[in-house]
Amino acid sequence: MHKFTGLTAAALFTGCSLFVVYDYETETNQPKVVVEETESKKKPKKKTARDKDGSIDFAAITDVNEKKQAFFDYLRPGIELENSRITKERRRLETIDAHFDENDVTSEDLAYAKRLGKLYRLPVPDSGITQDWLTSMLLRVDVLPEALVLTQAANESAWGTSRFATEANNFFGQWCYTKGCGLVPLQRVEGMTHEVANFDSVQQSIHGYFMNVNRNNAYRELRDIRYKLHIDGQDLLSHQTATELTQGLLRYSERGQAYVDDLKAMIRHNQGFWLQ
Repeated sequence: MHKFTGLTAAALFTGCSLFVVYDYETETNQPKVVVEETESKKKPKKKTARDKDGSIDFAAITDVNEKKQAFFDYLRPGIELENSRITKERRRLETIDAHFDENDVTSEDLAYAKRLGKLYRLPVPDSGITQDWLTSMLLRVDVLPEALVLTQAANESAWGTSRFATEANNFFGQWCYTKGCGLVPLQRVEGMTHEVANFDSVQQSIHGYFMNVNRNNAYRELRDIRYKLHIDGQDLLSHQTATELTQGLLRYSERGQAYVDDLKAMIRHNQGFWLQ
């Protein structure tokens, strides 16, 4: 389950006080909207930018470039960790793929494939590993460029100042549906029961984002674009790739192409912050 803001790039840079969020069911394209207050509506906190637990009060950083650098550097280690995990998973899949071509899939290969298939919500067929399954998995199990992840995190969390980010470590707006599983949106539409998921750590939120993009049917187009770039030998971690992948996020918001254009503008505007 996921949810994404409808903030424009201009609103992000001017400190807009409302945080519009859209959600799509995993298998459908039905938008749900909730408006949430951001930190800009609250009284400034009297504390330093970095707390004792290592978290950062981004609202306390007044210099724009300093705030951006702090925000990006705060999330980068988690993004690198996810991409490192995925790289290892893909290498093992490619090894299994090679064994499959040689008709030499081992019991260990099969056990690993079943575990990975469960994680990516694409179970191995009862008959065993097939070429179609491997191809589908190789579409899902691949890295995401930091420029894309960081841009969406900035968009979704209002640069780390939203209530969801500060109180629930939720930088990407994931929803949950069990009472008490997260934060109740302050202006939740009557009759709705969702909450904004609470994460024990920022890393959990980043992991949730990666898995959402890599296995949700709504983002099949992004994965198709990435697969073609991979086959062509392009650098999947570059900000150029990040820009191309945004076109696969048309269903990320009901704003469609306008939302994608905002992401592209943010990637371009912040080009000096991306690691090469």
